Formats: sequence, structure tokens, C-alpha cells
Amino acid sequence: MIRLLALLVALLAGSVPLFAVAASPLPVTTPADAGFSSERLARLHQTLDQAVDAGRYSGYVVLLARDGKLVDQHAHGWRDVENKAPLAPDSIVRIHSMTKIFTSVAILTLMEDGRLNLFDRVEKYLPALKDRKVLTGGTADSPVLVNASRPITINDLLTHTAGYYYNETWSAGSPVLIELFGRARIWEAANLADFVQRVALLPLSDQPGTRFRYGISTDLLGAIVEQVSGQRLDQYFQERILGPLGMKDTAFWISPENVSRRAKSYTRSPGGLVAVPDEARRNVGPDHGILSGGGGLWSTANDYVRFAQMLLNGGQLDGVRILSRKSVELMCQNHIAHIADPHPFGRLDQGFGFGVRMVADQGRSQTLGSPGMFGWDGAASTLVWMDPQERLVSLLILQHFPFDQDSIHATFANGVYSALEN
Repeated sequence: MIRLLALLVALLAGSVPLFAVAASPLPVTTPADAGFSSERLARLHQTLDQAVDAGRYSGYVVLLARDGKLVDQHAHGWRDVENKAPLAPDSIVRIHSMTKIFTSVAILTLMEDGRLNLFDRVEKYLPALKDRKVLTGGTADSPVLVNASRPITINDLLTHTAGYYYNETWSAGSPVLIELFGRARIWEAANLADFVQRVALLPLSDQPGTRFRYGISTDLLGAIVEQVSGQRLDQYFQERILGPLGMKDTAFWISPENVSRRAKSYTRSPGGLVAVPDEARRNVGPDHGILSGGGGLWSTANDYVRFAQMLLNGGQLDGVRILSRKSVELMCQNHIAHIADPHPFGRLDQGFGFGVRMVADQGRSQTLGSPGMFGWDGAASTLVWMDPQERLVSLLILQHFPFDQDSIHATFANGVYSALEN
């Protein structure tokens, strides 16, 4: 009875203690047995709790796993601020660009099956993308274009060096490209086949293979998965990744029976946190909308930690193998060291592999961590790191815009790694 009352008090306060509510997604151990300081983990929780209680974020979930066992699972705050519904490890959240790792894994499974090669021309599977042009100047009405020096490859898409972009200044870099992107209305496509036809109207920003430019490349990989497999992207994910890993809450849409667990996204305003409406291009269902391999998935902390642990294990979890060990090794190599600007988003410590960044030079890092750790993040400030050296998965779930406000990711990373004792 005392334990139930303590849990009720924690729920009403918006703070969910270790392993209290949802079933554990991995075997459980204690921080001490896993080489962590419980006191320092509590300090991390307190720091993040205070940020939520001050109204800077709606809530967060932290999951840490070491040696395949869950060490820390802590949630605080709300999935629905207005109705005071607590955020929990099984709350369903938008993971946005953390979807990209799933799509990259799907491509590698097709490679292992012998159904494609990484240096295949994209036009082999998406003929509309043959004979690409590169923008060199002009206006949206009279663009100056030159021929691409070579065809785009699957490798280019995996490493974001294909010359594609998002329709935002930080990505496209050119108002002409942004205007042309808007005119193509690619996010209004009925499906991925229609999406590719609309992308075919866009010029590239750079010659293929010459520059890291974050954009729609992974959405095009999703279209390739559909073409090669003969299945819709959601079906392929379910058959080859989600189902085998027991990830029951990860999908491109939320089923009606699970809507009550959905977390809202928030941003700050002078009057406090306000909910952010869903982007229309993400509103998909079983029979409509784009299955965005670049950012369309919903998931939970409990689901995602199983996917991350599979990658840290070299492609397998609980006796189920998703990828070979050598494919995961290839995925986590720095594939852009040879280009002119080899650091994604100017992070001098980092390189980029297939759908993941990695720490290539810890000496230039601004946060605690390890050489070779790899991961990615999502637009609503979600973050995952897999660290082979420390045998550690670190997962932070927020639903907050703008991305990584107040450098919350650095606060998280420093808190996690300062708690490691052995």
C-alpha cells in the first residue's frame, strides 16, 4: 500500500521513478552494478527536473543501458501540459529525424540480401532522378543549371552528400533553392512514388559526393526500399526491424487505441509553453500521405532503446539478428572525411556514416563522451547515443521546439558521462 501511494504521488507530480510504470524494455540492473554513481545520476535528474519545473520544457524521459541492461529510467513532466497527463517511458512521441537510422538500416538489410549495392546509381531504382542538374546561379524563374558530374549513388544518399536539402536557409543555403523547393510541393505528394516525381523537378545544390548537406536524401532512400522490396516502407520496417525487435509502439501513425498515450510538442512563448501543431506532411495513415523515411515515425523511449541496443550489440538483440556485425561497423565509419567540409553542422569532433554521426576526434569535442560513439537526434530535441567503448546507450526524449534549446543535449551528455565510475 505504501509503495502504491508513493507511485500515485509521483504521478501527480509529473515525475515517474525508475521502472515504476511501464514494463522494462531490457533486463534491469542497479547503477552501482553497472558502474554508475547513483548520486550523480540523481544530480542529472535534478538538473533536468528543474528545467521542466521552471517551465522551460514540458517533460523528458531518460533511459540509460549498459551491457544490455537498463540502468536508469526516469521521466518527469507532462505529455499534455494542459491536462497534466504525465510523460512516461511508454508515451508515444514524434522522433522526427531519428527515423533516418531505421531507413539506413533497411537499406543495409537489402544490401545484405544481395538486392542492391551501395554504389548503385539511384536512377536504377528511381528513373525520374536520372540526368540531374546542379544550380549555379540565376533566379527561381530563370535558374542557371549545369549537368551533374556523375549520377547520384545510394552511398551519396546515406551520407547526405547527394546535393539534396530541406527548404530552410540552414540547409539549402540559397533562396533560389528554397523557392524551387516550395514550388515543387513535395510534401503534398500522395505517396513516395509521387514524392519522387516531384523531387525530380528540383536541381541539386552541389555536385554529388562533394558536400554534406542535410536534407531529403533519406526520404529518397525510403522510396528505394519500396522499389527494391516491393513492399510499402511501413510494411518493410515491420517485417524486418520492428516486429523482430518487439517494437509494438513504433509506426508512421498512431492507432486509435493508443492515441491516449500521445505526447504533444511544445515551444516557449512569453505566456509559457504552448503546443506546436503537427506538421501536415507528417499526418499520414494506412491509406494516405508520405511514409517519410527521413522523419515520419512515432515511437516510445521503451521501443527506441531496444533498437539502439540492437545496434550497439552489432546488429542483434535477444537472439534476433537484424544486421550483420560488419554492416553495423560499416554504418558507423566516417564516410565524409574526404570532402571539403567533413564535419556535420560544423561540429569539429564529428564525422558522419550511414544515417548516424560519430565522434571522430574526442579531443575537439565540447562534451564528455568517447571516441567512436554514434547516434542522431530529432527535430523535437530527441537524442540517442550508442557508445561501443563504454557499452552504453543514452536516450533522451523531449518534445520541444526549437531544437536543443539551451544546449540541453550537452547538459544531458555531461551528466551521463560524469556519472560513470568504472
